[in-house]
Amino acid sequence: MAIRNHTSIADFLLLGFSEHPEQPPLLFGLFLGMYLVTVLGNLLIILAVVADQHLHTPMYFFLANLSLIDTCFSCTIVPKVLVNILTQHHTISHTGCLVQMYFFMALALLDNFLLAVMAYDRYVAICLPLHYTTIMCPQHCLLLVAASWLCAHLLAFSLTLLMSQFSFCASHSIPHFFCDLLPLLKLACSDTQIFQVTMFAEAALSGVVPLACVLVSYAHIMHTILKVPSAGGKHKVFSTCGSHLTVVTLFYGTLFLVYFQPSYSYSADTGMVASVVYTMVTPMLNPFIYSLRNRDIKGALWRLSGWRR
Repeated sequence: MAIRNHTSIADFLLLGFSEHPEQPPLLFGLFLGMYLVTVLGNLLIILAVVADQHLHTPMYFFLANLSLIDTCFSCTIVPKVLVNILTQHHTISHTGCLVQMYFFMALALLDNFLLAVMAYDRYVAICLPLHYTTIMCPQHCLLLVAASWLCAHLLAFSLTLLMSQFSFCASHSIPHFFCDLLPLLKLACSDTQIFQVTMFAEAALSGVVPLACVLVSYAHIMHTILKVPSAGGKHKVFSTCGSHLTVVTLFYGTLFLVYFQPSYSYSADTGMVASVVYTMVTPMLNPFIYSLRNRDIKGALWRLSGWRR
């Protein structure tokens, strides 16, 4: 029992990219560049929305929240990866691992919920324009964001609490670059049946339900677009929704690839590649996707920089 208790609190080894010793300088430079672009790009979006009165609308309020979440999401994962690559010291404490897993899950769930909220906002704006100001009033927007934060943290806390009860009496080497659910689950020597049932139930609640909301919203939007007589009107609607659909596709595509599969079929290599996409690439691309396709954001950034177009 003493050995069991000792091993349950031992440090973990985040093997990550350590199997390729010739690549650390390249990976460090690549990940550092992506991290700086992610943080700077998302902070610029937040600053533009806060500073420009023209962007004080529900759509940009949700976008600023998404940028904040992406910034925090990246800060939860990438700094530790950079330290591990630079120092070749791959250990992380049991507590540190659980804390990282908690914030990773909470912020990923927040992305799920907020993308659904943004789809609903577009649905109301396009399909119910006369009721938009009433339905998407500031109080309702705050309520939607607050509910997303609360649900995400409650779901993440429940899984983290269950994971904290496990004993890890086998190898403590995690074949990943951060403390993700499935790699940790494969190391547990406790009975994980309750955890797996809870995890799949929460995945259905936090993944399938928001995605269904997105799909239903866009089905109604497409139906409305087909009724628009002018090509210019259709192009304007597509332009408004295109950025959001691109982000949804990137985010959900990689999440479904990793998490909607049985734990016994989990592949470390596939999981790491997909994880790099949704932990580093997607948060980095979001500011570009929203700013390059959005005249209001580009105008706000120009005004923020002091230039006039």
